[in-house]
Amino acid sequence: MGLEIGKFAVAARGLSSKCAFPAIYSFGDSTADTGGMSAAFGPVPLPHGQTFFKKPSGRLSDGRLIIDFMAECLGLPYVGAYLDSVGTKFAHGSNFASAGSSIRQGPRSPFFLALQVSQFMQFKARTTELYKNSSNRGDLPNPMEFSKASYTFDIGQNDIIFGFLNTTEDQVPVTFPDILTQFSQAVLRLYGEGARAFLVHNVGPIGCLPFGAAMFPPKNTTRDKNQRAVAQNEAVKEFNRQLKDTVVQLRKQLPQATITYVDVYKVKFSLIDDARN
Repeated sequence: MGLEIGKFAVAARGLSSKCAFPAIYSFGDSTADTGGMSAAFGPVPLPHGQTFFKKPSGRLSDGRLIIDFMAECLGLPYVGAYLDSVGTKFAHGSNFASAGSSIRQGPRSPFFLALQVSQFMQFKARTTELYKNSSNRGDLPNPMEFSKASYTFDIGQNDIIFGFLNTTEDQVPVTFPDILTQFSQAVLRLYGEGARAFLVHNVGPIGCLPFGAAMFPPKNTTRDKNQRAVAQNEAVKEFNRQLKDTVVQLRKQLPQATITYVDVYKVKFSLIDDARN
């Protein structure tokens, strides 16, 4: 992971001005949450945050998240959580992601994707009004930069997990078209607000995660030689295939937008599969 991030950082530092985004607006779940859940429901305790921030940072991680490395590479401050009203600066973006969130409305978090987009729309409208009517603009985003910002998505794993917890393995993929329709609607709403650059992360291999082993014990699922839950990973791969097709269709529908599909699954699976190296 460090090697891959290092390569990305070196490449990013050489970005031309055309690729230098002035802000990041993030939508997602715990994989992108920089403090939303913590602000809404209570602080995330140690050991979260211990290796880099040396204290709880609102992230469900012991260090930085992918979005943190992205901000560093673009020369931007870390993206603060929209829900965190204390000391958060929004001039270079805002993070609407919240742990437990899903694309469709789910049981773990009230901040499903459509609501996150609604929060962004309110954020944009209110900050634009304040920016225009105030001489003390401080940490407000420049309204002219909303169309130049990067809009990132890291969400979908909880939709799949909810499916496995509440339905049979065969029924899980049946929900994917509706989930991805709602994802497309979110992109279209943001496009209507002026968003033009989208970065879509696919879902990682949830069948490889430790919490997956606890939620899906071996007696209830087939596992491979490395004790990975086969059905969960196969479902994720099918979801990602349909997500990629959805991105292709959105590119045709929104020719003025740039929509980049990132294969996070491949990177994470290789790290887990060949962890010793």
